[in-house]
Amino acid sequence: MRIYLDHNATTPIHPDVLSAMLPYLHQAFGNPSSIHSYGRETRQAVDESREKVAQLIGAQPSEIVFTGGGTEANNLAIKGATLAKQKKSGHIITSAIEHHAAMVPCQYLEKRGFEVSFLPVDHDGLLDPDDVRRAITDKTILISIMQANHEVGTIEPLEEIGKLALERDIPFHTDAVQSVGKVPIDVGTLGVNLLSLSAHKLYGPKGVGALYIRKGTKILPQVFGGHQELNFRAGTENVAGIVGLGKAAEIALHKMQAEGERLCRLRDKLWERIKERVGSVRLNGHPKRRIPNTLNVTFDLIEGESLVINLDLRGIAVSTGSACTSGSLEPSHVLLAMGVSPPIARGSIRFSLGIENTQEEIEETANALEEVVGRLRSTSPLNENGVVTSMRSEV
Repeated sequence: MRIYLDHNATTPIHPDVLSAMLPYLHQAFGNPSSIHSYGRETRQAVDESREKVAQLIGAQPSEIVFTGGGTEANNLAIKGATLAKQKKSGHIITSAIEHHAAMVPCQYLEKRGFEVSFLPVDHDGLLDPDDVRRAITDKTILISIMQANHEVGTIEPLEEIGKLALERDIPFHTDAVQSVGKVPIDVGTLGVNLLSLSAHKLYGPKGVGALYIRKGTKILPQVFGGHQELNFRAGTENVAGIVGLGKAAEIALHKMQAEGERLCRLRDKLWERIKERVGSVRLNGHPKRRIPNTLNVTFDLIEGESLVINLDLRGIAVSTGSACTSGSLEPSHVLLAMGVSPPIARGSIRFSLGIENTQEEIEETANALEEVVGRLRSTSPLNENGVVTSMRSEV
């Protein structure tokens, strides 16, 4: 049995999404910018997908710009909104637990003269809106706070932050890559000007995403060379990918509530089994304000990388955190920002569930964890105080 529990890294393409995409990989190959029938056919497909994505997040179709993925959407939002001010300096507010796809653009701007406040979070990964209020200055030109954390699943208080941004007329961006399709989203209720999403996190294809740009929000394009995507993103559209994103958004809109409730039950069952059968564990992330599919657990006295490798040998795929930082020897910046010490952070594992996971797989995962964790602890390079005494990995 192979068990995939790394859906926050990527998801398998839904069969209905694949079926929707196939015609645009073969027969319907026209360029959407062409005015003949081949182009009109694909233009209609792109426009229909734009409507489906807009409906999923409570936006207007004219506010949806398709991109090459969530990372590009974040760059377009953060760099585009900042540079649109036509200033060489200004102040940006973000958090210390952002995905690197949002954090690195902020650091890029910081190196070029902009001031960036990386606000702290509490031990559950939750940002205090009052910290945002106190950080705002007359020079603040952008607030960028993720909706749900990619590692621990904590959902941030965006509505409260959105009200603060509106009061001061500051553009507000959220990286919603991990939350779109998992929890209900209405951009009007959240108060955001900009929202990033990615197809491959909600059972669509890789290499396509979207940025919601509220009407009237000023953005400087980051890719030049054509008038595609409402003049915000040049280049011939990835029609098949966009169709796949549209279909994935349509499916998510109709199945989100029931699937979310099912995943909550499976996630909570896995946590109960881990506590009962493995022990010496702790939950990372908010116990309630969390996306339905995510469980981040610290296993005392072992290294997370060893556990990932050993579980993989048993056919179970999990991760130590973001796929974008896979291979790094540094502990998770998210857990460190939450006050977790480096040795303990290195023993943390993210389980992220999806539509194909079953109760049987949860039980099998618990069985494997009991055996593997017990064996790793018996030969652990960590002493009783959680201090690394050797970098040896046991497989």
